[in-house]
Amino acid sequence: MSANRERVYRGGAARATVLQTVGRRERRSHLTAPRVPTVGIDIGGTKVMAGVVDADGNILEKLRTETPDKSKSPKVVEDTIVELVLDLSERHDVHAVGIGAAGWVDADRSRVLFAPHLSWRDEPLRDRLAERLLVPVMVDNDANTAAWAEWRFGAGRGEADLVMITLGTGIGGAILEGGQVKRGRYGVAGEFGHMQVVQGGHRCACGNRGCWEQYSSGNALVREAREMAAADSPVAYGIIDRVGGAIGEITGPLITELAREGDAMCVELFQDIGQWLGVGIANLAAALDPSCFVIGGGVSAADDLLIAPARDAFRRNLTGRGYRPEARIAKAELGPEAGMVGAADLARLVARRFRRATRRRVERYERYGRVYGRQGAQP
Repeated sequence: MSANRERVYRGGAARATVLQTVGRRERRSHLTAPRVPTVGIDIGGTKVMAGVVDADGNILEKLRTETPDKSKSPKVVEDTIVELVLDLSERHDVHAVGIGAAGWVDADRSRVLFAPHLSWRDEPLRDRLAERLLVPVMVDNDANTAAWAEWRFGAGRGEADLVMITLGTGIGGAILEGGQVKRGRYGVAGEFGHMQVVQGGHRCACGNRGCWEQYSSGNALVREAREMAAADSPVAYGIIDRVGGAIGEITGPLITELAREGDAMCVELFQDIGQWLGVGIANLAAALDPSCFVIGGGVSAADDLLIAPARDAFRRNLTGRGYRPEARIAKAELGPEAGMVGAADLARLVARRFRRATRRRVERYERYGRVYGRQGAQP
């Protein structure tokens, strides 16, 4: 074990005791959180990304590795996280660790209730990692951490009420009201992708039919392209030629590339999922009335191929259109690092609690030492 790793283990014993949640006053407390480096971890179904982030949202160093196969035990993923943090700790003074997990996290931000792409079921991730790393640990849903990062450092700066929608394989989301992440009573708010928009529609992995993410997501994009290619549609010849007839090799990035080159079918597919995106955003505006929608996730890389039709559909379907202010729709600015940056920044709130608790403990010991020292000097 290296000297720096020994420092993490031996010098941080007291930190594991300061693991209470930071409450729901994030907007106020982040202004007074210590400007210290923290580690953010973004855990998805295919990759684990870890980075040291400073108080201004700058990434000082980043590491990435493949997510262990989901059939393996939760401890395998936990071991991967610990190794990444210890590696970064050899070169940086890590004050806290934030985890953005692709799954449902309880309201106390301590347990992963369910992760569809990992073998986590009611997993006490915060406490297990804190016990091994001996620094304060915060756990949250990855969409929540991404939304926090965009609100603090990206497209949502200056907005008090923000909704983030992440378009990837499916649709995730998060809500910020008054600068606070709204996690819901049980911690699972923001699962927008499973709002049902078509009765009896496409079957969803969640068990229902007609979920929003079946019509506006990376999976929807690829499914439609492959169906057109399998039907040998004349409009699909461009993409069929590109994959040499291997329809299974049609992917989201390829569709995006062809759409940017002007392929008519691929452009039309983005218009379709963009329109469904706009319909869903209009529904969310009716329910939540935010000032800004931030669109992130891998599919958002298509830029105006997706965002422009979404804005048009939003305006056409907005309740009370013409008589109410329209929320701004913006593309996320922080890219795939948003979840990692947000997790690190939220962890800084836990570091603040640790630093205050440590300061009080040190002051108490010093006071006792002075008292006992004077008493010992008396004859």
